[in-house]
Amino acid sequence: MRLKVEPNLDSPDDFYERLNDMHHGLSDEQSRLVNAKLILLLCNHIGDMRVLDEAMAVAREGMT
Repeated sequence: MRLKVEPNLDSPDDFYERLNDMHHGLSDEQSRLVNAKLILLLCNHIGDMRVLDEAMAVAREGMT
């Protein structure tokens, strides 16, 4: 399996709205915690360390 970087959501705007709704009413700390939980859940779902390594590398591009 390879990391999919091309658009792959049927309705990206709906997903973005749901992602924002997930944070509604949360403090900054709670938002960071819910983001971390979501990341870990999705990583567990993916389950392929090569894909996760690639995703982390792509996410970090341009940060240093």
